[in-house]
Amino acid sequence: MSTSQNASAGKAPLVVEARDLKRVYEVRRGFMRAPDHLQAVGGVSFTVQAGRTLAVVGESGCGKSTLARMISLIETPTEGQLLIQGIDTAHASREERLGLRKAVQLVFQNPYGSLNPRKKIGAILEAPLEINTSLSAGERASRARDMLARVGLRPEHYDRYPHMFSGGQRQRIAIARALMLNPALVVADEPVSALDVSIQAQVLNLLADLQQSMGLAYLFISHDLGVVRHIAHDVLVMYLGHAVEQGKKNSLFAQPLHPYTQALLASTPGIAGNDASGTIKQRIVLKGELPSPLNPPSGCVFSTRCPHVTERCRAERPLLREVANRQVACHYAEKFLPA
Repeated sequence: MSTSQNASAGKAPLVVEARDLKRVYEVRRGFMRAPDHLQAVGGVSFTVQAGRTLAVVGESGCGKSTLARMISLIETPTEGQLLIQGIDTAHASREERLGLRKAVQLVFQNPYGSLNPRKKIGAILEAPLEINTSLSAGERASRARDMLARVGLRPEHYDRYPHMFSGGQRQRIAIARALMLNPALVVADEPVSALDVSIQAQVLNLLADLQQSMGLAYLFISHDLGVVRHIAHDVLVMYLGHAVEQGKKNSLFAQPLHPYTQALLASTPGIAGNDASGTIKQRIVLKGELPSPLNPPSGCVFSTRCPHVTERCRAERPLLREVANRQVACHYAEKFLPA
């Protein structure tokens, strides 16, 4: 269904549609030796509607940030199709790509490194407008001041430098900069992981308020399921470049069906507790190391660490399939459903 069809049917329009996205890198092994191939993302599909948040979660090295770079057009998928606002990015014209780069903006993890320390806040916020619009200097300054107020900062902050702000204030500035071009999608790569816990809640509440008032779509990259529970509508769980479970947040948190999702939830403080049936969750200890993406397991990518592994898991890679209103890549997902 196209974006216009979604809108006419009363649904929020699709901002992003990813179809079997893959990203493979060549890794040089030395002179006169054939390169290895590292599959950072191994075929991921999802959609994000306006006004909704898709959280991508998993351990370091699972492919979250590579996926974010593809969605933000920094990298090109090796295979698959990426549509943003209904435009196929692989076949977009130069003018269309310029428009898509305005429609997709990034908020980075480190608020201390993402702002130019030599520029005042006003100049930082006006830079996207100066590059991408024909607004006058007065109009740019007016928009920058309005955006400062929108993210909870004061007018006098316009003439200050980044080093004069706390981490939470800097991240508010980074969010303001990302919104200066009125994007349809914000890719937030671990945007609160560098902040104190007390400040995290404030920034998450700000993101939620901005989403509601501006109709923003978020692709939210995180390893913290406590944060994801607060902000997400839908969740995509990745392991070694593959999606192992994806669906509505409430369904995944109430009854995770993939052993890896179960392990993530059980190890997260404040989430581990009673499951949907009232049974006390036990902490799942994953044994072994994360396999190298240069030499992934031949069967299920989680087979080397799964506490429920069988010979079928080691020999046959499970495909994503629908179980209990979500997609799960596990041969035995049904056994984890409540009786």
